[in-house]
Amino acid sequence: MDFLQTLFGLKRTHKRLVSLVIDSIFLCFAFWAALLVRVDDISVLSDSRHWSLILMVIPFSLFFFTKLGLYRAVLRYMGLQALTAILLGVLASTITLVIIAYYTEALLPRTVPVIYAAFAVVFIGGTRAIIRSMVGSGVKRVGEPVIIYGAGVSGRQLLTSLVLSHEYHPFAFVDDDESLHGTVIQGVHVHSPSIIRKLIKQKSATKVLLAIPSASRVKRQEILNRLEPLSVQILTIPAMADLVNGTKLYSDIKEVEIDDLLGRDAVAPRQDLLTANITGKVVMVTGAGGSIGSELCRQILKQSPKKLVLFELSEYSLYAIERELNATAAELGLNVRILPMMGSVQRENRVQAIMESFGVQTVYHAAAYKHVPLVEHNVVEGVRNNVFGTLYTARAAIAAKVETFVLVSTDKAVRPTNVMGTTKRMAELVLQAFAKENNNTRFCMVRFGNVLGSSGSVVPLFRSQIANGGPVTVTHPEITRFFMTIPEASQLVIQAGAMGKGGDVFVLDMGKSVKIVDLASKMIRLSGYEVRDENNPDGDIAIEFSGLRPGEKLYEELLIGDDVTGTEHERIMTANELHLSWQEYAKILERLDLACHQFDHETIREILLTTPTGFAPTDGICDLLYQQTEKNSDSAKNVIKLA
Repeated sequence: MDFLQTLFGLKRTHKRLVSLVIDSIFLCFAFWAALLVRVDDISVLSDSRHWSLILMVIPFSLFFFTKLGLYRAVLRYMGLQALTAILLGVLASTITLVIIAYYTEALLPRTVPVIYAAFAVVFIGGTRAIIRSMVGSGVKRVGEPVIIYGAGVSGRQLLTSLVLSHEYHPFAFVDDDESLHGTVIQGVHVHSPSIIRKLIKQKSATKVLLAIPSASRVKRQEILNRLEPLSVQILTIPAMADLVNGTKLYSDIKEVEIDDLLGRDAVAPRQDLLTANITGKVVMVTGAGGSIGSELCRQILKQSPKKLVLFELSEYSLYAIERELNATAAELGLNVRILPMMGSVQRENRVQAIMESFGVQTVYHAAAYKHVPLVEHNVVEGVRNNVFGTLYTARAAIAAKVETFVLVSTDKAVRPTNVMGTTKRMAELVLQAFAKENNNTRFCMVRFGNVLGSSGSVVPLFRSQIANGGPVTVTHPEITRFFMTIPEASQLVIQAGAMGKGGDVFVLDMGKSVKIVDLASKMIRLSGYEVRDENNPDGDIAIEFSGLRPGEKLYEELLIGDDVTGTEHERIMTANELHLSWQEYAKILERLDLACHQFDHETIREILLTTPTGFAPTDGICDLLYQQTEKNSDSAKNVIKLA
């Protein structure tokens, strides 16, 4: 092996010279071995005609090997191309041998060329295969021992990628396909998943690499459920789409995506619904730099709008999404004008001016304050942004003759226990009231639950806590949430908006709700750790319960009543819910506006409670400014009493 390492350490030109010399010797050996096997007389070695014959054949043979690319192939990675070059080169060499022997009248038995070809393939091809095997087996033993789950094409590609690096040593395959059990792929045995625990203990493996990019999420969830009790870290290769388009490599191993744990396959979007309000139109997204807003922009861009107006309050968020979208448009060859516009939805004249100037036809209103505790601590700003921001944007859309206005709403608007959810329900009431008025803008709203990977999602928080050694904090042992991926949610928002007739409240099918403590436990175990609790005091990471935050609910709902009907899309439903006329609602909003202006939190709370939103708060007024004002007032009263 030391000799081989020295050989592989030579410069490329030197390696080729060594290969030429060695192949010349092999061809010479092959010729004399063929002659001796056929004639069985050692005296043929002294025949000068035979020496002349082979010395003329060797240069031609080396020329054929060179032209066929044999010396361009890297020996340790030699594959089918090199084998083909060897076979064709030997065939050309044998034909050359026959032709030269004929014209030089060398006495050569007819079977010698056949035997010569066989020996040449064995010497030239066989030695290369042996060296490749020796080098490959040496490399594979370097690195952290891991198991590859999936022995298909992706698994083999992953094995090849890992062999080239020294980070991991893949010592076993496991696969559900029984026909593969007992087979050997590139020196690695394929086993049944039933003995994976034994394999892990055998080599003290700490990681299992999933090489099943084309498997459905349901199938991936089944596999993850089997692997979860093993407390080994589960990593995966990128999705098949990323591998095909070249954005990712097989060696780009990453943590298991949390949506794999949900086990729900996304439904392929309907292209007619995706394009209805976008293709060839001027589209505007408010809150374009947020988690949902930015993904809406990505999905909208793919449908080739005429213009895409990005409306965002945060300068950096606007810069980041504009830069990303311009790069994507250039990469895809899309002729879409992307317009980054700074501003707040609370400035109606600014919003209206933008809509009228650019001729906006479709608006996706995603701008909102969505973090429950922060809105509880900043009630006036939450009301201003979520309720009046929606009011002003909707009025601007009517004035600018926008065709379609889609509000991105939330499941927290259903029987809300917090100010954030209540303000989103009041925003829905704004659009429902406008939808009954005589105007040319079609209003609808789409309500869904938590999205994975959003700025407020628990998933990145849990990952960070696990990486730091814990503990993982969950607010309550019984708390549950609905989850959906951001791309799926955004696509469904666009499709639902295309189906609205006016005033529709669309509800997305979020699947089954997930118990957050179970999600935390799965993430800990799939990261290779054990949960530390009463039953396992020697575990690695504990789960601690911090208590419900202000306004937080144990269970989220998507519907207020039972009056729900399906739509033409299997994942989208429409809810028929109580709403107010604009004349009634305008009076409520007028009182709310005055209360916000005066920072009259008691009146704001009273209005939120009396408006038909279903608001049932679990806490008192948590606004920090209000609490400080009350505290200062109490202090002043105490000073007066003391005086």
